[in-house]
Amino acid sequence: MDQARSAADAGGVISVVLVEDDAPTRDFLAASLAAGEGIRLQASVGTLAEARAALEIGRPGVLVTDLKLPDGHGSDLIREVRQRMPETEIMVISVLGDEPSVMQAVRAGASGYILKDARPIDLIAAIHDLTNGRSPISASIARHIIRQTQTAPPALAEEAPPALTPREMDILWGIAKGFTYNDIAARLGISRQTVPSHIKNIYRKLEVNSRSEAVYTAVERRIIKLSD
Repeated sequence: MDQARSAADAGGVISVVLVEDDAPTRDFLAASLAAGEGIRLQASVGTLAEARAALEIGRPGVLVTDLKLPDGHGSDLIREVRQRMPETEIMVISVLGDEPSVMQAVRAGASGYILKDARPIDLIAAIHDLTNGRSPISASIARHIIRQTQTAPPALAEEAPPALTPREMDILWGIAKGFTYNDIAARLGISRQTVPSHIKNIYRKLEVNSRSEAVYTAVERRIIKLSD
């Protein structure tokens, strides 16, 4: 299934579930989403329990979630959604920018991670980037991910790399360089609709759940090098 298309309904509108426990922040983000072009706010909730109930009603194209919630951690929700709804894109918006929180969310399956800081968040643009194959990530978050890849554990480094096909390697490089599905298809001369299928095969072989985790794992296992 085409992940970017599956994130939108028949009219090309992206459905979004927002999970944010701070009511003023939730109201602000919900209003921004409701006014966004090509966006339909499916639900705006403040707890894990409410999020799970909303997800039972309908599968969104995008889940936007905070991490620190009153009844648990957002990474648990991310992991559940990634397992049950692999076509749903997941983005974190959080004040938590420490390395353990970042890597926990990425490993759980988040493809985007934006910090709530002094800079305004262009949430609509970030959601469209996410569904077009990019991974919107704040600069400090990207540094955490890169730092994690700089020293691979010896046991992982010595493992034989998974047998990726030449086409899958080309697409993995495209993911690592931040290309959209359209960019990758154009560069490789293939149909855009086939790109997500190749990406799913890459996820399966690398045993990962998201683009960010695929790049992290590929560098960690020395399949690719970010400096190349």
